[in-house]
Amino acid sequence: MTTSSEDVLLQMGEVRYKKGDGTLYVMNERLAWMAENRDTVAVSHRFADIKMQKISPEGKPKVQLQVVLHDGNSSTFHFVNRNGQAATLADRDKVKELLQQLLPNFKRKVDKELEEKNRILSENPNLLQLYKDLVITQVLTSEEFWATHAKEHAMKKNNKKQDIGVSGAFLADIKPQTDGCNGLKYNLTPDIILCIFKTYPAVKRKHQENVPAKMTEAEFWTKFFQSHYFHRDRITAGSKDIFTECGKIDDQTLKAAVQQGAGDPLLDLKQFEDVPLEEGFCSVAGDRNISNSGNIVHQNMIKRFNQHSIMVLKTCADVSGSSTSTANGPAAKSKDAKTTENGTTNGGVEKPKSSKEAKSNDADTNSTCNSTANGVLESPSKPAKRQRIIEKIHYEDLGEPLIEAADTTDTTKKIKKSQQLSLAKEERYLHGPMPISGYDMHEDPRRMEEIQYHLMRATENWNQRTPHKVLVSPTAAVNALGELSPGGALMRGFHEQSVGQLVPPDFEKDLRNLYLSLSELLKHFWNCFPPTTAEAEERAVRMHEALQRFKMAKLVPFESRALHELSPLGASLTQHLNRLLQSSNTKFATWQERKMRQNR
Repeated sequence: MTTSSEDVLLQMGEVRYKKGDGTLYVMNERLAWMAENRDTVAVSHRFADIKMQKISPEGKPKVQLQVVLHDGNSSTFHFVNRNGQAATLADRDKVKELLQQLLPNFKRKVDKELEEKNRILSENPNLLQLYKDLVITQVLTSEEFWATHAKEHAMKKNNKKQDIGVSGAFLADIKPQTDGCNGLKYNLTPDIILCIFKTYPAVKRKHQENVPAKMTEAEFWTKFFQSHYFHRDRITAGSKDIFTECGKIDDQTLKAAVQQGAGDPLLDLKQFEDVPLEEGFCSVAGDRNISNSGNIVHQNMIKRFNQHSIMVLKTCADVSGSSTSTANGPAAKSKDAKTTENGTTNGGVEKPKSSKEAKSNDADTNSTCNSTANGVLESPSKPAKRQRIIEKIHYEDLGEPLIEAADTTDTTKKIKKSQQLSLAKEERYLHGPMPISGYDMHEDPRRMEEIQYHLMRATENWNQRTPHKVLVSPTAAVNALGELSPGGALMRGFHEQSVGQLVPPDFEKDLRNLYLSLSELLKHFWNCFPPTTAEAEERAVRMHEALQRFKMAKLVPFESRALHELSPLGASLTQHLNRLLQSSNTKFATWQERKMRQNR
């Protein structure tokens, strides 16, 4: 009944098909029905051929299930369980639910392949014409065409695509909708999910850990939108919240980012504070402390806004390292600690400060100060600071500046400094070369009238240079023109040179398509030589047979039509095509003879 590779997922008895009782089988790749007391399958439909399934409405006396195929045909199965209507409905629902799980997998696979092939053919007219000439005429099979001749076009879809940017308001685009049952429904697109993974790498790591091992995709995103991590304004988090750890990781990376600084050696963001003038005189310090202690919710909200902005900017500034950061876990979310402390005073001032830190977060990863033995803090960012200073005092048009190594005692690290710019008059360099008005203007004393006069005098005696007896006689000129005209003695190859003008447009188009198809076949034929492996030998034989089929299916009918409609030019149109085929046949015959001699 079935092959050894098939497994019966569901066997349902008491199912009628065309008034015949039998058993319905749901297998891995197809749906089959076998009549009672028979060993052969009467009905078999592959899941890839099934377009949809339909069921009879509720309340109908007959409980039926119908499968509709892509070619328009359909098969209807009638369930007749002797235990009653409820058991019959249960049998039908089991088959329906199992088909609902299996059909989308095959439908998605087939539709995706067909859509991709249709897209490739529509975007490449030459490939579409090649498909018509080779596949439709049965010169090649569809599998051989896509595996060999269209391989380059099919592989273009695997090229790396440009990463999409992350919008700062992508979370605002996720607008919940009521589902009618006191619940909310979120519509997530693949682009929004990708933005969430880029902006919050910790969420991506949780997704990899839990989906699909511990929960489904829908359950994961439901927990995400219900979590304390998404709703940061909640003071307490649930004990079963899987995203609680993500918030702790963000706080740890936030503290580490503060130590890294802004990455700009010429800018110290720690000196910027929201301190009023009165606080400098110790007049409002007490009130400020009280106000800070009573607005924890506001501070957390400002902190969340800043962290979100930082991560969005980081995805834009660090495109090359985004894949690495998302794969290795949560990336560093940099922000100054004073944002949390002074958020209630002026949260708007602190946002650009955290954004500036985010832009330069990856530029200087080693900016943490190290303590020396003498207690003096030495910053390893001195080369970066020197680089910034050099960028400000050097000019780009003088070439790249060279930085002298910090350790001048090491001869391997000594680098010569570039020549410094020394300007005697700086304003001349800034404003460009000054115009010089003292050079002489060379003017030709001869005027146009004089030039015309000399030309006329020079051409007066041209007609008298050649004697009349040397000129060609009219009779000889007419004879020469006759020999140079079509059909003359000197124009025997005229019909070959002007064949492009004498061929009708429809023949020219067909001839161009013949050249396109034959060139594609010959390219793969000659690539098989020398056939060093058994696979290459088999491919050479297969391509030779394809060339012979192409000749009989396309070339011979075109020659017959050309001889019938273009009698003087029909034989010459396909001479070059026949020579190309003859050379390939000669090569194949020579290879076969050499192979036979070696096998003796």
